[in-house]
Amino acid sequence: MPRYALITGASSGIGLALAEALARRGQALVLVARQRDALESIACELAQRFGVDVLFRTCDLSEPLQLSGLVHELDQNGLQIELLVNSAGIGSAGAFIDQDWTRERELIELNVLALARLCHAIGYRMAQNGGGRILNIAATGALHPGPWMSSYHASKAYVLHFSEGLREELKGRGVKVSVLCPGPTQTAFFREAGLKPERFAGKRMMSPEELAFLTVKALKRNPAIIIPGWRNRLLAWLPRLAPRWLVRKLAGRRNRLAVQG
Repeated sequence: MPRYALITGASSGIGLALAEALARRGQALVLVARQRDALESIACELAQRFGVDVLFRTCDLSEPLQLSGLVHELDQNGLQIELLVNSAGIGSAGAFIDQDWTRERELIELNVLALARLCHAIGYRMAQNGGGRILNIAATGALHPGPWMSSYHASKAYVLHFSEGLREELKGRGVKVSVLCPGPTQTAFFREAGLKPERFAGKRMMSPEELAFLTVKALKRNPAIIIPGWRNRLLAWLPRLAPRWLVRKLAGRRNRLAVQG
């Protein structure tokens, strides 16, 4: 029986790019996202191009009942997951109290609770089986607060700190944990969050394909934190030199200017 990589948010953006990069290296896949038609098409294409086994599961991870159903199915079907990639996530922009609460709750359910639930369920199975790897997707925004994107920055800070803690807890049980902190990337994230991407990095944004290539390459070293690209590493390092009040103000100014209005 093949050993699979399970990738959430696999129908587009970083999740799709990571799925392709892993399939190119002969990795069998389980793709998870909300869009059944897109998933089915992607699964067929990757299987044909790279000759790997590609399964897919339709699931809205922000819905607790659907998430529980996915976890139950994974427990029952006996698939051996050797790599979990938590890529699914959304953002929101604007003053927190002016946002629709349904959207903010969906963000927390998806970015935080679904990720933690899958790490708990699949991480346990990995430890029982003697090994595996978890890759969680945070963001460089996890490294500092972000007014006018407060929920998003906070959710990614959770992912970063949770992943680092989990790494220490599981390394003695054969499970490797890394967290990816990408900078601005050429995906639909900005449009869906109501942001102007040019306010972040303009033409210097990394493509999801380049990001995926660098990430998969970095995983061979088993780093705790992956920040692909020297610009992103520089931007991640600079806030450490400034007082926190200044970092808050600068991040808030950038985010506020980027909100589409």
